[in-house]
Amino acid sequence: MHGKPIGRRAFVKGGALALLALGLPPEFITRSLLAQTRARRKTLICIFQRGAADGLSMVVPFGDPAYVRSRRSIAIAAPTRGVGGALELDGFFGLHPALGPLHELWGRREMAVVHAAGSPSTTRSHFQAQDIMETADPAGRARDGWLNRALGACAGCDGRTLRDASAHAAHHAAGQVTMEPGAAALRGIAMGAELPLSLRGANPSLAVGDLDRFGLAGGRDPALAETFARVYRAEGGDAVAGAADEGLEAARLLRRIDPSRYQPRNGAAYPAGEFGRSLRQIAQLIKADAGVEVAFADLGGWDTHVAQGGADGQLARRLGELGRGLKALYDDLGDRMDDVVILTMSEFGRTVAENGTGGTDHGHANCMLLLGGSVAGGQVRGDWPGLEPEQLHEGRDLRVTTDFRDVFAEVAGKHLGATRLERVFPGHTVDPRRFRGVLR
Repeated sequence: MHGKPIGRRAFVKGGALALLALGLPPEFITRSLLAQTRARRKTLICIFQRGAADGLSMVVPFGDPAYVRSRRSIAIAAPTRGVGGALELDGFFGLHPALGPLHELWGRREMAVVHAAGSPSTTRSHFQAQDIMETADPAGRARDGWLNRALGACAGCDGRTLRDASAHAAHHAAGQVTMEPGAAALRGIAMGAELPLSLRGANPSLAVGDLDRFGLAGGRDPALAETFARVYRAEGGDAVAGAADEGLEAARLLRRIDPSRYQPRNGAAYPAGEFGRSLRQIAQLIKADAGVEVAFADLGGWDTHVAQGGADGQLARRLGELGRGLKALYDDLGDRMDDVVILTMSEFGRTVAENGTGGTDHGHANCMLLLGGSVAGGQVRGDWPGLEPEQLHEGRDLRVTTDFRDVFAEVAGKHLGATRLERVFPGHTVDPRRFRGVLR
């Protein structure tokens, strides 16, 4: 996983709390988890497929004759060719069979695809391309994340945070958010030990390594808790000391909620491993009305240079984990998916042609999946550029026809209600005429 370490003071100033390193939840989870007046809100769940997933295998252009010619051993067969073939979408595109759990959502028109999406940057560096996607700045000037900026772009926000989640929801609904300094609502969360670049910035965001253990370090041992508080009062200054005090309270309250006893609903079966656990805990926080507006999770292992496989194999196993996880999350949230959009992304795609070791190399354009009750699903969005040699980017890659920032902007504006999108996407002219109509 790619990320940049930051120090304790920078961690607090940049929008997360260093208390997490000691297992102490931040002040803003205290107020939001136990607010007496809870309001349903719109939530965006972002899934980053780190390592450059092969979008041509995820959503297969079997109707393009050049697809099969370019992939001797790893092409996914057309839907009419029996077991192991792509799952029919629209007569031209099909879904990789390992993503079968999501096919039902396509049929219900609750999943959409944007194909040939990507960055205007032509970099083939994982790290550079990931930074570009997380900052939404191909020029490389931004130092904060686009999701963090989106959290500060609601009507009336000025980069500070509300005292509690219910007050934020009430003001947001009225289109007038009056911000107060001090405690913040739990608005942005990332599952993992470190806050991703997407959520770093001026607006408070939280990295959660494991919700099951969250708060145990300070919540069950009063002497240890007081030691933590004393350290942070002495070394962190007033802001960190205040968060320490609130964090101790949150730890006690979180024990009462007892995340370890959480049971998914509607028969949801999350895949084993870190990714499945992350999705399960995102669902738990959303259903606890914790004030989550943006949630973020990573799934790595997509850099398939060797032995990628077709309907079976290395890539299929990773896609299976993704598909099962997203369907479990969808089922677990149930009718709350009316207020949730799930968005997948990867830093770039793979080469059109298979390489000499049965894999694919770093490419350019890719595909993005969107799931949710408000998604205008059942369609593959975007302009298909074609896979013939003369149609390719640099003679080898799927060409970008949708700037990924236009997908992000449509979701941020229409779903999260973000305004002032020119601040969320600096250097990019946000033009709704370029939106792909992924939301109803």
